[in-house]
Amino acid sequence: MSDQQFMQLALEQAARGEGRTAPNPPVGALIVKNGEIVGRGYHAAAGQPHAEVNAIRDAAGAASGSTLYVTLEPCNHTGRTGPCTEAVIAAGISRVVVGCVDPNPSVAGSGVERLQQAGIDVQTGLLEKECNRLIAPFAKHISTGLPFVTLKMAMTLDGQTATSNGDSQWISNEQSRRYVHEMRDRSDAVMVGAGTVLTDDPLLTTRLPQGGRDATRVVIDSQLRMSVESKLLSGESTAPVIVFATEQAEPDKRKRLAATGADVVITGADAQGRVDLNSVLTELGKRDIQSVLLEGGATLAGESVRTGIVDRVAIFVAPLLFGGNDGSFLFNGAGSRLLADATRLSDIRTRMFGDDILIEGEVA
Repeated sequence: MSDQQFMQLALEQAARGEGRTAPNPPVGALIVKNGEIVGRGYHAAAGQPHAEVNAIRDAAGAASGSTLYVTLEPCNHTGRTGPCTEAVIAAGISRVVVGCVDPNPSVAGSGVERLQQAGIDVQTGLLEKECNRLIAPFAKHISTGLPFVTLKMAMTLDGQTATSNGDSQWISNEQSRRYVHEMRDRSDAVMVGAGTVLTDDPLLTTRLPQGGRDATRVVIDSQLRMSVESKLLSGESTAPVIVFATEQAEPDKRKRLAATGADVVITGADAQGRVDLNSVLTELGKRDIQSVLLEGGATLAGESVRTGIVDRVAIFVAPLLFGGNDGSFLFNGAGSRLLADATRLSDIRTRMFGDDILIEGEVA
């Protein structure tokens, strides 16, 4: 196998920790000796051993003279755990292949430098784009204090999200819907608007055959229109529920929602008197939420794009045509007046789920 193939396997290890490592990034590691994999590891949760240490332990003494493939530069500082650089040196590893350098400007490059000082051959930048994509939520949070927002939507080939009478279940097929639950499982928070809660009454839980983790559930509800009988507040999931509202929300409704266990946060309003989405991200970032999966309807989606809070777009396209223009579409509100003002995406990826197509891209 090639260096690239081994790094791809390290990325697969790292993905096992997605959504579970905040405030740390997900990292995967692989130890290879004489062409054979002798150790695997990933970072499972903050405070637990890092990927490199887990891989060294998995190698059970066979790491000396080996090559370590790691998706992120090994740390060179002491936090809740010791520096990984010293563990790598002590294990006698002779070569280290790094996917990407740590995006934290206060530590970037120091891990590579320490390993080189110890006489270890270090290569950086292998599958760098893929490794950086994996830690994009961590990179944004460490540099801005804000979470990384992925806008997820589903539509027909003619851009519609519901028929003229509101029928929308289900536009996407079963494979696509299962993948959405995998996306929830990897996210720190799932966010919707009041309209989605009132119309669909969702649980916003993760439902996978192998189980999964429920993310923090966030509702944007300027006037606190949601019912205290909403499934979100039923106690069926222990995942926290945060409801963002403005000062215009009735104090009595705040108390009744809070009595269900929801965390009602009063935040600033925008020019239209609605919850200011930038304030929402600031508050979520303070709570060490690094990644948000935005599953709201057309109103919240449109406002999110207009305010510029979206970092990644994931749109499922089903091979259906509703025809006409009396259905529902992806976005509500005013759009770009000029082509030059359009939100552009880069690093485009496509993937098939049965006959559905998932199109993903980063907001440029």
